[in-house]
Amino acid sequence: MFDWISDANLAALIGLVGGVMLGLSARLGRFCTLGAIEDALYAGSSLRMRMWGIAIGVAMIGAHLLIGVGVIPPEESIYLRLGWNPLASIIGGLLFGYGMALSGNCGFGALARLGGGDLRAFVIVVVMGLAAYVAISGPLARLRVMAFPETPADPAALPSISVKFETLLGLSAPTIGITIGAVLILSMFTSKEMRQAPLTAFWAAVAGLAVVFGWGGTAWVFANGFSPIPVESHTFSAPLGDTMIYLMTSSGSALNFGVGSVTGVLVGAFIGSLFKGHFRWEACEDPRELKRQIGGAAIMGLGAVIAFGCSIGQGLSAFAILYYGAPVTFLAIIAGAAFGLRQLISGFAIAE
Repeated sequence: MFDWISDANLAALIGLVGGVMLGLSARLGRFCTLGAIEDALYAGSSLRMRMWGIAIGVAMIGAHLLIGVGVIPPEESIYLRLGWNPLASIIGGLLFGYGMALSGNCGFGALARLGGGDLRAFVIVVVMGLAAYVAISGPLARLRVMAFPETPADPAALPSISVKFETLLGLSAPTIGITIGAVLILSMFTSKEMRQAPLTAFWAAVAGLAVVFGWGGTAWVFANGFSPIPVESHTFSAPLGDTMIYLMTSSGSALNFGVGSVTGVLVGAFIGSLFKGHFRWEACEDPRELKRQIGGAAIMGLGAVIAFGCSIGQGLSAFAILYYGAPVTFLAIIAGAAFGLRQLISGFAIAE
């Protein structure tokens, strides 16, 4: 595209910028999947769950604005190129949520904690990245494809809620997406707790804008570059494995959006932790905790690949373009996490 930077490196740079935004949101705004679920279930606070609603709404409005002006070709996005498999969304989401509860973090949360010096999160990142690749192209790949077959989406009926309502209501898909996003954001401010936390709302919006920047940036490179750059946004399952592979084989491989995104979250979280004065080295001293983290991370990696995305990939990036599977997977993640948290609190033998 440009003489001074390749298409792949430009995509990685776009991922880096968005990743920094997400990392800052996690450390300065406490934007966290498992934390939001724990607060809602056990602390009686919906504030961080409402952060997710704002982030989703912002991402939805931004992505559909870009679709409306022709920047994002929805049929080329990674989620809408394949048909929706409901069973994969449900089973993958449940596995991911359960593994997240056991390990104490999702992939994104682990990166944010690692950026703050938590070496326990390093274990989660490595194991989850390995497990994802075991399911993508490793020993479990063939079994996964047999159990959850992938089929190309019908270009005339993309698996998107806004596209579906376009045919039903006669309104344009961008108008529907923007309207749903706006209603979602407004509904989050029905809570007095949220209305009194403008900074929290700000960081939620930053997380949503990071996803919009990813979709818009990769779509622009796709349209104007000379390399087959996928139209995508942030997710933290396969990109963890991509980052490890790049670190080991960089002389013979190329950067991509996912590697930039992973790096960006680490950088943003590091900056945020320094700003808050929270950076400190931490390590696991309890073998039972380490066992749970390793097992949970492995389950998360498998679940994310089956569901075609993690809490960020499905819960924000896919939600932004109103992919059919996004709300189903997100609800399944919450259900799986609730079960896992309940198991830990009840002290079942497997959680010991």
